Amino acid sequence: MKRQYALTVTTQGPLYPPSEVWDQEGNFIVIGMINRQLSDNQITPTWGAAIVSPQSELPHFGSLAKYDIVSELDLTDLGEYGDKPLYTLPLPLPCNNYDMHFAPQQKADSKDIIRASLPLHDAVPDFEFEHSRQNSQPITLNQWVKAEGNLTVEILNNQHDAKFSIRFKHLISNSLYTVMALRENDLDPLNPTRPGPLGVPHCFVSDEYGDATFKSIMQNPFPEKGGNRIINIVVLYMSSQCSNGGAIGLYGLGGDIHAQLKLTAASFQEFNTK
Repeated sequence: MKRQYALTVTTQGPLYPPSEVWDQEGNFIVIGMINRQLSDNQITPTWGAAIVSPQSELPHFGSLAKYDIVSELDLTDLGEYGDKPLYTLPLPLPCNNYDMHFAPQQKADSKDIIRASLPLHDAVPDFEFEHSRQNSQPITLNQWVKAEGNLTVEILNNQHDAKFSIRFKHLISNSLYTVMALRENDLDPLNPTRPGPLGVPHCFVSDEYGDATFKSIMQNPFPEKGGNRIINIVVLYMSSQCSNGGAIGLYGLGGDIHAQLKLTAASFQEFNTK
């Protein structure tokens, strides 16, 4: 069994923090689910694009609160805003209720780190000029939203494994990316599991045009019962330009990983492996 999917541009992982990139004024640039109050007592996430204040109300993990929207965004006409540089989130992560250590063996103290927001293109640790960064230009929202990805998922003959193949166009050029597997229990409010990579190694480098390919064979990714199914994949721009073994990043959620492409809803229900 085989199926293809078109990935969608985003800046969001879970709903909090609202996005994984900031603008130079210190606001979230959200392309993804936006928590809106549609009635007096109902908060509903709907897909869209907006600039959101970091002062937005922060509910308990698993609950919803209305985003404090600074302004709406039209991705087809960003004007001058689209040419401004993108930034990482500062540390500790603002407006964050996801209490997760993304790299428990490598960075157990990640929640204690204090760091200012950095330009997305200038956040590589231990970098010196002589190292010759392959893409040193500021990254803008106009560049970001051009990204495309086409995913193919195929169950192999053994019915146990599945191959994930992705072709990319118009990514940030000459840059390191990670592919993450979001699993069913990763956002469980009671006992979330740690989000992990779509295979190891899980990184790829885009070429000078922003094109790339990625392939990985995953063992039993869609168990029918008693397992932690893959329900989405997320393509992460690595502002650190680092690969972190079995961790998708050291800080997560805008600190060093930045979601750029994903499926807009939980998927792969049609697949089963055993």
